Amino acid sequence: MLKVIQVAGLTVTMAVSSVAMSGFAQAQDVELRLGPDGVRPVIRDRDRDDRRGPPSMRGCSEREARAAARDSGLRDPEVVRVTPRRVVVQGYTRRGSDTITFANERGCPEI
Repeated sequence: MLKVIQVAGLTVTMAVSSVAMSGFAQAQDVELRLGPDGVRPVIRDRDRDDRRGPPSMRGCSEREARAAARDSGLRDPEVVRVTPRRVVVQGYTRRGSDTITFANERGCPEI
């Protein structure tokens, strides 16, 4: 009788641990792909997937940079240069010609 209780307890423990372990595997976001080279595990990084998209959606657009330059006091702002890291805007102040540099990120923070 004791042997039957031990086997039943071991079976329940194994069942509970297998259910708990399957939940962790789903959280890791592992994908198996079948192809000509066999089965290949692919680990997806959701943060990296979110950064992909059209560049206009990620950074500071020219229109946003001109608006931010107007808010900073430039008159007749014109975007002179756009790089992956920054947006340079040139315009006029009371003292004459001036340039403002913005980071090419959402919100156009001034550098």
